[in-house]
Amino acid sequence: MTGLLGGVRVIESSLLGPAAITLHLADLGAEVIKVEPPQGDYVRQMTWPIVEGVSLMHLHINRGKRSVTLDLRTPEGVEVYLDLVRNADAVVEAMRPGALEKRGLGYERLREVNPRIVFCTISGYGMTGPYKDMPSHGIAYDTWAGLVEPEYDDDGFCYMANHASMGIHAGPLFGAFGILAGIVRARETGEGCRMEIAQSDAAAYMDWYRSETWRAYERPQSEVTGNASDNFERRAPGTAGMREGVRYQIYDTADGHVLFMASEREFWENFCRGIGRPELFERWPGEKFADHARNNKELHAELRDIFKTKTSAEWIAFSNEVNTPIAPVNTPKTIADDPQFQDRLPWISRDRLGADELPIPIKVLDDEQPVPEHAPTVGEHTDDVLTRVLGYDTTRLTELKESGALG
Repeated sequence: MTGLLGGVRVIESSLLGPAAITLHLADLGAEVIKVEPPQGDYVRQMTWPIVEGVSLMHLHINRGKRSVTLDLRTPEGVEVYLDLVRNADAVVEAMRPGALEKRGLGYERLREVNPRIVFCTISGYGMTGPYKDMPSHGIAYDTWAGLVEPEYDDDGFCYMANHASMGIHAGPLFGAFGILAGIVRARETGEGCRMEIAQSDAAAYMDWYRSETWRAYERPQSEVTGNASDNFERRAPGTAGMREGVRYQIYDTADGHVLFMASEREFWENFCRGIGRPELFERWPGEKFADHARNNKELHAELRDIFKTKTSAEWIAFSNEVNTPIAPVNTPKTIADDPQFQDRLPWISRDRLGADELPIPIKVLDDEQPVPEHAPTVGEHTDDVLTRVLGYDTTRLTELKESGALG
């Protein structure tokens, strides 16, 4: 099975997490050739957990790729790289911008051997701006984007709060999307392109609703107001204004938590009648849309007691029965026990990938897609790629090995 991207070939030069940019392409069937220095990408020893001597990060983001080792400090290694580019669709530079340029493999040189090549650089802060040369790690893009609020322990020490990483995941996704758009045009016109993605930009963009709301509030209140259900109060954006919510809030259940979201009047009425308490709706019918019953302490206390009468699973079943939105509240540890997770995201077995991993969340209906293969060891596919893709014979391989081009 070749997958949706069968026939697409990508040459990748990467270090650490930004290599996830081609993970999504490989999962959909593209041939991704990861060109590594002789010592390999040290992502294999980076972060935690370490699974049988290899990092989970490597096992996940480099699954399904082919590893070729080339010493780009040698002219022979550079020539092999150019040969790989001749029949490729895209080249990914997932490291500091200009790393390939320093080896004589910048975009203009690659265009000479392949005018339709799509060249994508993904980095921390991008190729421009005052931060472009700064070293960084993934959390930096989220703190820069305003996604992580500092917290303090009992001794007054500041620390990083528990949070989901955004930039290191969103950046590669936007990059993969851009690469495919570039390939579509290149195959139509014969013209490639050069693009760059900053993981910090991606983190900020994923939070566009809050930043654009604050920007809108810079305009006079005669032009930009809040919602009618809040008497047009200009509430803080995102979930910042939800702390006082009542009809839209997290509640304790008999065995955990659920998220209640009856902000539409119809859903609120369905809930009240479903629990046999129509008087709650009659007393507090609220607005037709976007009514969270903020600061209604009396109603809040009623709902607090009501939700404790059932388990989380019972409330989810109730949600389906009466058509009112109630959602599970999971953690990264407990989500695997959720029946929706088990139906939609079945683990790819550790027997195949070295660790239990999640599949790409794209389902092609009525068409079976390839299952990802184990992430490669350093240089695992060098001989295979150079013979199968480039047509090198044994003599040529021997010459390259003796020159040191392959490490």
